[in-house]
Amino acid sequence: MFRNRMPRYEVLSEDAMATLDQGWRRLMSEIGVEFMDDRALDLFRRAGQKVEDRTVFLDPDFVLEQVAKAPSEFDLQARNPENTVHIGADAMAFGAVYGPPFVREGEVRRDGTMEDFRNFSRLAQSFPVLDSAGGVVTEPNDTPLDSRHLDMVYALQTLTDKIYMGNVVSGTNAADTIAMTEILFGSRETIEETPAIISLINCNSPLRWDDRMLEAQFEYTAANQPVVLTPFILMGAMSPVTIPAALVQQITEALSGIALSQLIRPGAPVVFGSFLSNIDMQSGSPTFGTPESGIGLLCTGQIARHFNLPFRTGGGLTSSQVPDAQAGYEALMTLLPTFLAGANWVMHSAGWLEGGLVAGFEKFVIDVELVQMLQHEFTPLEIDEASMAFGAHEEVGHGGHFLGAAHTMERFRTCFYRPMLSSSENYERWMRNGAKDTATRAGEIYKQKLEEYEPPPLDDAVREELEAYVNRRRTELGD
Repeated sequence: MFRNRMPRYEVLSEDAMATLDQGWRRLMSEIGVEFMDDRALDLFRRAGQKVEDRTVFLDPDFVLEQVAKAPSEFDLQARNPENTVHIGADAMAFGAVYGPPFVREGEVRRDGTMEDFRNFSRLAQSFPVLDSAGGVVTEPNDTPLDSRHLDMVYALQTLTDKIYMGNVVSGTNAADTIAMTEILFGSRETIEETPAIISLINCNSPLRWDDRMLEAQFEYTAANQPVVLTPFILMGAMSPVTIPAALVQQITEALSGIALSQLIRPGAPVVFGSFLSNIDMQSGSPTFGTPESGIGLLCTGQIARHFNLPFRTGGGLTSSQVPDAQAGYEALMTLLPTFLAGANWVMHSAGWLEGGLVAGFEKFVIDVELVQMLQHEFTPLEIDEASMAFGAHEEVGHGGHFLGAAHTMERFRTCFYRPMLSSSENYERWMRNGAKDTATRAGEIYKQKLEEYEPPPLDDAVREELEAYVNRRRTELGD
């Protein structure tokens, strides 16, 4: 997996960090955080925290004591050991888009289907730069609501041999995900020793953790599976409009959720989550790839390191409806600070369109290209005697060229990044080849990848046990 060994880009001074520290302490203790689950309230009450109705007024020092129990880094195992990832430190893991109900394929925008979900999973398996297909790559609207999580988890387990995300719609769905993962890896002990599922637990910002998210959090944390505690903040709607206020709220929400995980199971792995952008103050629509979200992202990295926690943020986010220039530059506006901040778990790395409402096949390929280029750019230079190429100067001399030099001929296949998507043809050749734009070329690439896809091997007995579990649970759920 990719290791980002470049220096981190830190934008907050010591005074700024101190001011934010005062802010989240006050918000947490004076305004408090709502937890819409009785078990959570009981845990906080027994731990000596002030609880009024469903609001917990947290002692900041108590919260920091809990946060200190969480590991600063951990491994997440894949069924193919070569695809196991590390979460934390300088490691960056990348997953595809998560959650869109719609799909865009060429000029067509439509409801997502189970076959779309499978195809996105196949694409994620096909591109080494992605560490995971993620979780809900698109919502399979042609399958029954109560049991579709079984089909999605089964697809992730069989069509890929990479890490995957757990279903968080309910505690029941989370329990099913854990049970299927036990089948895939052989036992509960195996996945408790080295986690195999990472799951997104979103805060209902501002300052509320809802019952469905908490039910899933209890299941996963009790099984020692990492949860990504993520405030979902669009400045101007779910937080005040100023970036410092949003950061204070984000810290309050994330740390309160992390504290709960440590009360459920001390030492359980967690990820400091961030989903921070803003709305268009004229229309009220969410906007992505904005300068404000980039600044917030950079700040989040510095804040998470301050608390010694791995963190999630970033992705190829855009408000654009189609895979056009706007989609490209807005995605880069988020992905570049993602690398500068050194995010550890990067969701929405490929395929995000239309503010997250759409998973785009062409956009998936465009984003993969961006991530590949950024990984190349963020690989430190190796500067040694051979790279100085003094002998090439001796060979070429003054006023010559290096095209045929021995140094060039030895390295020409690997000396530069070779894009899979970009065109560098001259105009005449580009016209002869069909004058294809980026989206058209991306469409050809994803179709070719799907044609070439081969499923990773899986033991027949394990596959049969998974199928039996899915069929039994589908019957029990009434579908």
